[in-house]
Amino acid sequence: MQTIQRIAINEDTYLKQLELADAEELFLLTDSNRENLMEWLPWLNYTKKVEDSRQFIQSTIHQYNDNRGINYGIWYQGRLAGTVGVHTVDWINKKTSIGYWLGAQFQGKGLMTEAVATYLDVLIFGSWDLEKVTIQAATENYKSRSIPERLGFQLEGILRRNEFLYDHYVDHATYSLLKEEWLGWKTDKKS
Repeated sequence: MQTIQRIAINEDTYLKQLELADAEELFLLTDSNRENLMEWLPWLNYTKKVEDSRQFIQSTIHQYNDNRGINYGIWYQGRLAGTVGVHTVDWINKKTSIGYWLGAQFQGKGLMTEAVATYLDVLIFGSWDLEKVTIQAATENYKSRSIPERLGFQLEGILRRNEFLYDHYVDHATYSLLKEEWLGWKTDKKS
């Protein structure tokens, strides 16, 4: 798997592969956004101290070393704003799925749409040459669902009671994008 340590998005924003040195900043971002993240993400009860963020980053390093994908921090004006990465890469079937989150103070700037688009272009459909990518989001999580909708993904369907969030189940909307659709979408956007 080819990797790029740092990928420029624009003059204020870039993706950088998560490193152990980022653990404290990642934890502070997570902790300061705990309440709003708990609405849609199931892992907050397992992230209670800096060491938990360090272990998460270590797991992403192992994922990279095992040729199963790369997780990046999204950096905006020199500050960690969130993360984007793949859950794992299925090299045999040339497909993967993306996960992402952004601190509330960084939302509404188009950062996540640009970060996911860059990740798709440079890695998934670029150097990795995959055929398909999926994104799942809780059906009521309209902010997260707007990312694949803006980027030309197709809604494949709803997975009922797909994830347990602390005290209840949520349904997930499942979106997919094929390489040829991405290339066509990019061409249409330039026109």
